[in-house]
Amino acid sequence: MRRNLNLTETAKALHTSQPGVSKAIIELEEELGVEIFARHGKRLKRVTEPGQHVLKSIELIMREVGNLKRIGEQFSAQDSGTLSIATTHTQARYVLPQPVARLREAFPKVNVSLHQGSPDQVARMVIDEVAEIGIATESLTQYAELVTLPCYEWQHVLVMPADHPLARQTAITLEELAEQPLITYHPSFTGRTRIDEAFAAKRLQPRIALEAIDSDVIKTYVRLGLGVGIVAEMALRDDGTNSDLVTLPAGPLFGMNVARVAFKRSAYLRNFVYKFAELVSHKLSRDAIIKAMSGHFNDHEV
Repeated sequence: MRRNLNLTETAKALHTSQPGVSKAIIELEEELGVEIFARHGKRLKRVTEPGQHVLKSIELIMREVGNLKRIGEQFSAQDSGTLSIATTHTQARYVLPQPVARLREAFPKVNVSLHQGSPDQVARMVIDEVAEIGIATESLTQYAELVTLPCYEWQHVLVMPADHPLARQTAITLEELAEQPLITYHPSFTGRTRIDEAFAAKRLQPRIALEAIDSDVIKTYVRLGLGVGIVAEMALRDDGTNSDLVTLPAGPLFGMNVARVAFKRSAYLRNFVYKFAELVSHKLSRDAIIKAMSGHFNDHEV
């Protein structure tokens, strides 16, 4: 299914021949006594009704095979391996550097593989076992295949040059903001949904001058005078690089956002996965994660 019923692509992914894949499917169908795929000539057209049940069972089997491999890796090499993380640009750039560095200090033989994408892509990477842990603000709770836990809260911040007319105000209303050209995130990233919902609730139409997925890009265009920026507070760390910008917290305008971590349901997690989650947030203790993975957990417990 991951190759859209394309036998050629499936064979490439498995490093084998197309006839070999076809033969294996036919042998499985003969063994089970049902047709898994409906065919047109030699081409697979769709999954049959019994095939849907077969594929669900195969998915469970493959998940457990993956768990067996991780168990073997864990007990044969307790402090080594690869931690694969799926996350968005904002998390990778501003939130994860310190936890990754501290994990490497605690587990120097562990390699870290960082996969960046949209929140939906992050979810898919965890589901498809490209990554063991996903971190994002949007989308993760929409997938039944994932177990998610709240990680930390954050708010948006307004940024503008010091000579901007609104820079002298200590508070800005949504009505005032709607009159300005705005530079902020692409609709699927970094809490943009809350921004749109806040304007819509007051029947305001914001003037979006530019959209981006990178907070540094947003700040660059703010410095060029294209408009007022709306960025995640994580992107404004006090490191001296943002001293030329005036910032105002926008939580009162757009509300608070919750970043979440995600694991594939029923996955086996290695020791350093638990450690990394704890380094991202002290709320993500091993006990809390185990409880969530077993289905006995509510957000308010974190």
